[in-house]
Amino acid sequence: MSAEIAKAVEALEAFDVTYETTPMGTVLEADDAGELFAAAQAAHEAVDEDRVITTLTVDDKRTVEQTARDKVSGVEAALGREAKRDRQ
Repeated sequence: MSAEIAKAVEALEAFDVTYETTPMGTVLEADDAGELFAAAQAAHEAVDEDRVITTLTVDDKRTVEQTARDKVSGVEAALGREAKRDRQ
């Protein structure tokens, strides 16, 4: 499945989006909703499998400009540490 996900991630390069792939999905950010949806569609179509599931959650906060990284930084500031732990 990794090769197919790589195709989806590669498809994002054609769009004006910021993205980060995590173990459970890929977070996309764009200044324009149309660009975001077009990028998501391209990623969906890039996967060459019998069944493809794409799930979108859109957070369109219009009163404050805030990135996904800003949100993580806020949690880390409240924790007083990085918001992750590696288990050995």
